[in-house]
Amino acid sequence: MPRPREFDEGVVLDAAVQCFWGHGYESTSVKDLVEGTGIAAASLYNAYGDKRSIYRAALDRYIESSIGARIERCEALPPRAAIVAFFDEILRRSLNDREHKGCLVVNSALELAPHDPEIRKCIAAVLKRIEAFFLACVKTGQAEGTIARSMAAEALAQHFLGVLMGVRVLARVRPERALLEGVVSTALSLLGPPLHAS
Repeated sequence: MPRPREFDEGVVLDAAVQCFWGHGYESTSVKDLVEGTGIAAASLYNAYGDKRSIYRAALDRYIESSIGARIERCEALPPRAAIVAFFDEILRRSLNDREHKGCLVVNSALELAPHDPEIRKCIAAVLKRIEAFFLACVKTGQAEGTIARSMAAEALAQHFLGVLMGVRVLARVRPERALLEGVVSTALSLLGPPLHAS
């Protein structure tokens, strides 16, 4: 039987997330991971295997603690407010990101997904999850009359996903409030005037 972990896995994975998020996969060395996590290389390898396995575990941790938690928070709101709150949080995170790290999922999509089928499948699943969140909000909002029916729910959800990806990439190189808020507000205008209040 494998020995029990002698460290707090959540704390270690959070530290690994910060390493990979700040430097990217290729530029993060084992030395960086050792320094960032405070765990010896041998212990990291015994627990996770190689660097890529550590990355995959860190990516899963990021997906659940960042994106999964955001979706869960927003799902508690009325549909139209949920979409607005989702983008408000993205804007806030993007504009407060002094190191311009962007989103680890988007960074992974650009750096690793093109030549790593497993990572590509993982990223595609996350994007489908976000799209499903938007779709559920739009469908419910259209049924309630709080979101305009001028666009098909599927098309609107896909558009929101594309805007989200664009904002996260833009924020890395042009983190300008007017630019990012303009992109988001134009997208949100597609929700239209509510037919009646929720």
